[in-house]
Amino acid sequence: MDRVTVFSPAKINLSLAITGRRADGFHELISVVARLGFGDTLHAERADSAAANGATATLVCDAPGVPTDDSNLVLRAARLFADETGWRGGVRFTLKKHIPVGAGLGGGSSNAVAALRALEQLSGNALAPGRRLALAAALGSDCPLFWHEAPVVMRGRGERITPLPAEAARRLVGRRVLVFKPDFGVETAWAYQALAARPEWYADAAAEEARLAAWFADGRAPAESLLANTLEHPVFTKWLALPALLDQLRERHGVRARMSGSGSACFALLEEDVEEGELIATIRAAWGEAAFVQATTLA
Repeated sequence: MDRVTVFSPAKINLSLAITGRRADGFHELISVVARLGFGDTLHAERADSAAANGATATLVCDAPGVPTDDSNLVLRAARLFADETGWRGGVRFTLKKHIPVGAGLGGGSSNAVAALRALEQLSGNALAPGRRLALAAALGSDCPLFWHEAPVVMRGRGERITPLPAEAARRLVGRRVLVFKPDFGVETAWAYQALAARPEWYADAAAEEARLAAWFADGRAPAESLLANTLEHPVFTKWLALPALLDQLRERHGVRARMSGSGSACFALLEEDVEEGELIATIRAAWGEAAFVQATTLA
């Protein structure tokens, strides 16, 4: 195989409870995460020789501002894969970017796992499941979830992944969702540092586990009752445009929207009979035409 194309989906955190800071500087979390039906596309093809700088993997991207040097997780994934398998074949990556940067939608993490998937196919070296997750965790806390094809619960710093029970997953998969983001992003490191400065904002781990267990047990509980995000505390304190719009959506349209991850992207789950046009008009009126808006489904 000389060329492969891999879909690289976005994700949203339906719930995100940050329960404290660990000794290693990472944060403990409990989060229900679902992949989305929209995302980036990563093309990978064998290259006959290394690039001029000696790299065996190179990257181009169609989105301005996305780094294509060694700081990009796609190329970091390629290095880890080569170290793990010993495969040193040349690869040219081409990333077609649709997931906005600085959104809390997991774009970079998803791209990294898409690169590992592509490299497995190009090289013929399939990683063992445990090694897949270990390499993903080494790349970033959000990366391991993208090896899973259904909604999951993330724990620890994100490396402990549990697929949702089948009945609970059925309440999520296929649900309509509107994702929207203003023309500014939120730096993840800042959001966590701001949260750490206010420990009273941390969620209680036992209470969150009890809340999730109750949702799993109640087969009639809708996805909307899951929605929560600890990081809204620091982010909404600084970027007032976010809570202002979410309040408008609730008051005008009866829609309960939340922020995903560290933001700045937000989302609203939509019932089948809800027309998204009026919601989009409210979003554009608040955030302008530069706002990113994407209708999709939970996957």
